[in-house]
Amino acid sequence: MKRTLAAWLLSVPAGFALAQTHQPYAGMQQRSVKALSEQQIADLRAGRGMGLALPAELNGYPGPMHVLEHADALGLTSQQRERTKALIEAMRAEAIPVGERLIEQETRLDRLFANQEITPAALTAATADIGATQAKLREAHLKYHLTMMDVLTPQQVAEYRHLRGYASSGPMQHHKQQH
Repeated sequence: MKRTLAAWLLSVPAGFALAQTHQPYAGMQQRSVKALSEQQIADLRAGRGMGLALPAELNGYPGPMHVLEHADALGLTSQQRERTKALIEAMRAEAIPVGERLIEQETRLDRLFANQEITPAALTAATADIGATQAKLREAHLKYHLTMMDVLTPQQVAEYRHLRGYASSGPMQHHKQQH
């Protein structure tokens, strides 16, 4: 009896875990756009990066938003601050409309499925459009990291990496990009 009870007690948490792993999307069917969380929609509408620029950020190309957050520690000049603020505004002006387009495209795809109007041709077209928009959005964020290399000195880039917790054995060697 004790073994049976012990076996049952051990199996209950495993059963709950199994049930959770088979229902990872439960509740998401209530989303207004199934493929996007409310947080993702808010981030797209605000022009936030959502990790789209990680290849730049983690390889030594500072992001304008984070540069401005660390302006004092980086010893930014007033000219560098103004240039960084201008880059942030330009990035938002570019990213927000692209984010809105992505929300619209995801909504359209969602509706095609919801209304059972999806066809192979419609699926191909919709996903191609979404992919192109995602690429444009990512480029919009990445290119401002690239441009920051023209604003900061190599020492500031090294200090940025240190402040963000990316510094390893020493400063990365980057040359100024030509645009």
